Amino acid sequence: MAYKEKTIMSIGGSLIVPNGGIDTKFLHKLNTFVRTQLAKNKNRQFFLVVGGGQIARRYRDAGEAVIKKHLTIEDLDWLGVHATRLNAQLLRTIFRDIAHPYLIKHYEIIRKVSEPVVVAAGWKPGWSTDFDAVLLCEDYGVREVINLSNIEKVYDKDPKKFKNAKAIDRISWKNFKKLVGSKWIPGMHAPFDPVAAQKAEDLGVKVVVLSGHDFNNLEHYFKGEKFTGTVIE
Repeated sequence: MAYKEKTIMSIGGSLIVPNGGIDTKFLHKLNTFVRTQLAKNKNRQFFLVVGGGQIARRYRDAGEAVIKKHLTIEDLDWLGVHATRLNAQLLRTIFRDIAHPYLIKHYEIIRKVSEPVVVAAGWKPGWSTDFDAVLLCEDYGVREVINLSNIEKVYDKDPKKFKNAKAIDRISWKNFKKLVGSKWIPGMHAPFDPVAAQKAEDLGVKVVVLSGHDFNNLEHYFKGEKFTGTVIE
């Protein structure tokens, strides 16, 4: 089946594995939301790109505790990649009856996918699953990424550190890159990977940052109603 509406969602690993334990409440809500949207619109297809969350950080800490020194950037990235694949496999299992049977994890190959749900994970060192989500946009002709995170909006600075941080409703890629820089660092906390931001700007892809804890708000966005979040384009 050729789906006319392809929806690419980059799902932060912190939503799935917030503190080392799996958040089954979030997974239940995501499962219900996606299936409800598909029931409403038979022409919609979801690409779910899954992050790593706290799993990679726990493995990093374990490795550094044993060797008594910091791991290399490449090793950190590979731990992150495999953490995303574990989370993605869990998600594919949840959607087994309607999902493509294989994870997308090699982005030099454009797969022909006929199922309504396709689950994707990390690829290789150098960028995050945000970048992979943008690559899917390039491969499948999509110009928007819904970025589900543990924050409601993008701020001009870290709201956990600065009480005067201001929320941003809309921002250009040029100004967004001034906030996050240009370099990807494994495990970095940024609303959207800096390397992915550059790729998104080059492709003309819009990213909408929304809280993954508020599915009512996400429903508003899908309906074209007023929502809480940040649009980057």
